[in-house]
Amino acid sequence: MTWQAKLFEGEVGLRPIRQRDAKVWREVRLRNLAWLQQWEATVPEEGLLSGEVPASFGVMVRTLHRQARLRKVVPWVITYNGELVGQVTVGGITYGSMRSAYIGYWIDEKVAGRGIMPTAVAMALDYCFEELELHRVEIHIRPENTASRRVVEKLGIPEEGLRRSYLHIDGDWRDHICYAIVAGERPQGVLSSWRASQTR
Repeated sequence: MTWQAKLFEGEVGLRPIRQRDAKVWREVRLRNLAWLQQWEATVPEEGLLSGEVPASFGVMVRTLHRQARLRKVVPWVITYNGELVGQVTVGGITYGSMRSAYIGYWIDEKVAGRGIMPTAVAMALDYCFEELELHRVEIHIRPENTASRRVVEKLGIPEEGLRRSYLHIDGDWRDHICYAIVAGERPQGVLSSWRASQTR
């Protein structure tokens, strides 16, 4: 496994997040504050009382790189025509008898709806199965997040059910729908299936 892999499909790319992305990353996030805030992870009151604080960009990147070297995460930014437009993270990587992970993602509103995110997630899923040799990958989405749910629905990833109070999002514990895909369900690859669906 190399967490520094770079993947491309046409104008869409995945590459490792880096410290020098700070200025552009912050600009994109600030411009998309209203678009993203309602879906953002937050620290619950118990965490704030014990001293947990949201990480700065620099701390976030250092933490992601450290976890990546331990084979626990693969942290990518999404590029479109070479510009940073979002992020895809493969996290919670577990080997042994489980061999699983989850994927989280966000995208700049100005390029949403162009097929960029389904392409990026499809590339990430293929990497999970082909390179990381995982057995199962999950994606957890709030029921109200229709834009994010459309991504997994476009890719045909099955819905498995509701996880109650699963993550602390936008100031409270929120329910999430679990979508999951298992190795071997797309012998030709998730990206190939996504490509084929675009030509129908």
